Amino acid sequence: MARRRVRGTKGGTTNAAPAATSAGVEALLLAALARGDGSLETGRYLVTYKDGAAPEGVKALKARGLRVADARDFSESAVGVEDVGDADALNFPAIGVALVGGASMQARGLAAFEASADSAIETIEPEYFAFAENSEYLRGFMRAASTIAADLGTGGGAAVADDEELEAQVLGATWGLVRCKVPPSTRSGLGIKVAVLDTGMDLGHPDFPGRVAAAASFVGEPVQDLHSHGTHCIGTSCGPKAPAGSTPRYGIAHQARIFVGKVLTNSGGGTSGSVLAGMNWAVANRCQVISMSLGAQTGVQAAYTAAGNAALANGCLIIAAAGNAAAATGAPANSPSIMSVASLDPTLTPSSFSNFGKVEIAAPGRDVFSSVPRPTRYGFKSGTSMATPHVAGVAALWAQTSASLRGVLLWRKLQATARPLPFPIARVGRGLVQAP
Repeated sequence: MARRRVRGTKGGTTNAAPAATSAGVEALLLAALARGDGSLETGRYLVTYKDGAAPEGVKALKARGLRVADARDFSESAVGVEDVGDADALNFPAIGVALVGGASMQARGLAAFEASADSAIETIEPEYFAFAENSEYLRGFMRAASTIAADLGTGGGAAVADDEELEAQVLGATWGLVRCKVPPSTRSGLGIKVAVLDTGMDLGHPDFPGRVAAAASFVGEPVQDLHSHGTHCIGTSCGPKAPAGSTPRYGIAHQARIFVGKVLTNSGGGTSGSVLAGMNWAVANRCQVISMSLGAQTGVQAAYTAAGNAALANGCLIIAAAGNAAAATGAPANSPSIMSVASLDPTLTPSSFSNFGKVEIAAPGRDVFSSVPRPTRYGFKSGTSMATPHVAGVAALWAQTSASLRGVLLWRKLQATARPLPFPIARVGRGLVQAP
């Protein structure tokens, strides 16, 4: 029997102070800011069950005396961590993961556990923060924490400004859609569910009447997007075919069913737990395409890998941004079961900010025009965040062509039909995504 300790940042132990399961993102960020060690850990933990052993895993947690809330007990499996009250753990059955509070973990003796052939638990690891990616770089952790502090009036620095939002000056379609061969495609994404897990959406944006099939928040805030990142990503992946007036076409899967999952706050911050809650919801609702333009510069997280595997097994494909740190691909895109997207400039060269290493495919990510919340309505942003919804939208078009193109087969189709580029695979994967 091998003794395995909880995975952490230093010698297998976490640096973060214990945190309650139901703690909100802002409270966790403020605690981290006060801690001042620059750690990306929240103070909570993620328990990943062995494949197919989720029921036994829950029993194991309860056997330790933990009170376990289950996402299935909430409508459409839409549950945020702040909804679980005094529960010690929140179970995400669709992806085989549970979130456990740090204090409960220590009190129940789970800081170290025995890994054996008959154990239902595969891994216990620290939960980390996750952030919306800004133009040109991945927002640094302490900078994000300072933003939260400023928003709450507690000091700690000025808020980070969004990307500059400009007026459209061109007609037709955006350069990204043209490069991806979207305008001549006869596909629309009709009948395909596309979940975008981000900062929410401007639900009253005039370009999306009747388009939202479902919306849920996992961060204790209304789904309404006060940040703009989520609305921009939804616009690229699922925006209209013919916007009003002289606005160029910026959306790809213009008839797809939009599932809006707010997993990041209006300040652009979140945690692995809030992201996993959204992933569990999207998989439980069998969204064929799941787009995530978020992450952090951490190593591979077992919980994300399990979620990606569960998605593939259920005919869903998770597509995530490689990251904007000009470094190795960050989480969750670095998980082997999640498709990682790199960014390209209009010249089809890799963007200077785009992460590299574990990359499956590339898409337009520099100076991308799309929707933003009212009253501005439209704007330009850059990043692998903007490349990812290009792939998600094209994935919806391909998924419409055949009911067999689901999960791993959809992944393979996207790569097989990509336009090869004269750059290393580590920078662009199989090349530029192309519409059917």
